Amino acid sequence: MTPEDAEAILRQYFAPWIQELGLRVEEVGGRHALVRLPWSDSLAREGGGLCGQAMMAAADTATVIAISSARGGFVPMTTVQQSTTFQRPVIGRDVLLDVRVTKLGRSLAFSEVTLTPDGDGDPAAHASTVYAILG
Repeated sequence: MTPEDAEAILRQYFAPWIQELGLRVEEVGGRHALVRLPWSDSLAREGGGLCGQAMMAAADTATVIAISSARGGFVPMTTVQQSTTFQRPVIGRDVLLDVRVTKLGRSLAFSEVTLTPDGDGDPAAHASTVYAILG
């Protein structure tokens, strides 16, 4: 799978409000994906920090890209569980979501997502996800 294939998945299978996040797939591999959430003032909460809801939605969406890459293409799937820990605010910077599929079974997939402000080495958030593979 290429980043262009992954971008096509974003366009074809996700709701318009997810597409409005402007996610861009920078890299895909055997069991990972690197996705960029561009900074937008419309996603900032009171005080100027990127809202957690946007980061959680981006992590959830980026996980679909990583699982699709690991499986060699998109199949229907759904979120079973997502746990997100916010470690510090993100202000005025894109966020890079590095997704690693840690287990890929026939009916379940598990992943870890690190959310890091662009140009910074310290994560701002971390998510663990579980997906049911439906197809």
